Amino acid sequence: CRRLWKNCERHLSTSRQMVVLAYLIVMLKRY
Repeated sequence: CRRLWKNCERHLSTSRQMVVLAYLIVMLKRY
């Protein structure tokens, strides 16, 4: 269970990074 939680945490952090990256790309394309 502990390992699963850690894995989920890492997945959340990576997905958040992807969201930030996509946001930056959209901002760059807009200007």
